[in-house]
Amino acid sequence: MGVAFGIFDHLDRGKFALGEHYQNRLRLIEAYDAAGFYAYHLAEHHGTSLGMAPSPSVFLSAVAQRTKRLRFGPMVYVLPMHEPLRLIEEICMLDQISGGRLELGVGRGQSPYELGCFSIGLMEARKRYAEALQILLQGLTSDVLNFEGKYYSYTDVPMALQCVQKPHPPLWYGVTRPDSAAWPAKHNVNPVMNGPSPYVRAIVDRYMTEWKAAHGDNVMPAKLGTTRHIHVADSAATAEETARRAYAIWFDSNAELYRRYGTLPLHFPSTYDEAFKREMIVVGTPDMVRENLKRITQESGTNYVLGRFAFGDIPPERVLRSIELFSKEVMPAFA
Repeated sequence: MGVAFGIFDHLDRGKFALGEHYQNRLRLIEAYDAAGFYAYHLAEHHGTSLGMAPSPSVFLSAVAQRTKRLRFGPMVYVLPMHEPLRLIEEICMLDQISGGRLELGVGRGQSPYELGCFSIGLMEARKRYAEALQILLQGLTSDVLNFEGKYYSYTDVPMALQCVQKPHPPLWYGVTRPDSAAWPAKHNVNPVMNGPSPYVRAIVDRYMTEWKAAHGDNVMPAKLGTTRHIHVADSAATAEETARRAYAIWFDSNAELYRRYGTLPLHFPSTYDEAFKREMIVVGTPDMVRENLKRITQESGTNYVLGRFAFGDIPPERVLRSIELFSKEVMPAFA
């Protein structure tokens, strides 16, 4: 089974000045483009140093101009926080200015504290998400938008913009447990999963079962994704030293808003050692990383790895070297 590679980026603050941080990331994204990665996926976060792109479309418009082949998109647009009509227009603009390279991730948001920044509770977010997604898909595939719901209402709105990709850009959805796999499988949506390989495998198996029930023997979506922190260096010691420090800084950003309210995030290990033990961070020489990723993809049943190559305080030069080693000595083994 061939495996493709993409980038997942929280755009976490690390230790950099903000303007410098944006320029550093755009420089890295140019390198991702040149190295042959499939796509760049950008997280949306609010009120926390975990994510410095609370308006993903703004940053992605710069990505569109700095790249030629690399596909890109939000992972995910947190739909309850967006006005659906404006979001439809932004999606169409991004797809057009990139020549049809947009990948469209959607979700309702997992952090109650980030939703709280917009005075939205978890139950309300679920309901807003359902309406917003319906509007999004209707608006992207219709000439006129009509909708009447509890939270949103539109009457005879002309859809003056359209996407290059038909009927719309490919859809992505973060799946956190097997029971959540039915909707993306039924609707031809690419799933992305966090966690150790056995946990991810349970979701993949459920997704494939649901897919076959809905679509029979039709070809499945190309991408079954899992995310990993990845750092490659010329020596194992250098890789571990760099990644260990950077993961601690990244997790502090991840936990920042949770700690403010006396809790901790549930989806990631709090220490480097635990993350390494669960193979949620893959570090070392190219040979070490290649063999670990072979095992992870085989055990999890995934065929798309989204690497977090830039996280914490890793200097851009070290990320560039990691990308170089990965693209030349790891990726070819999975073609």
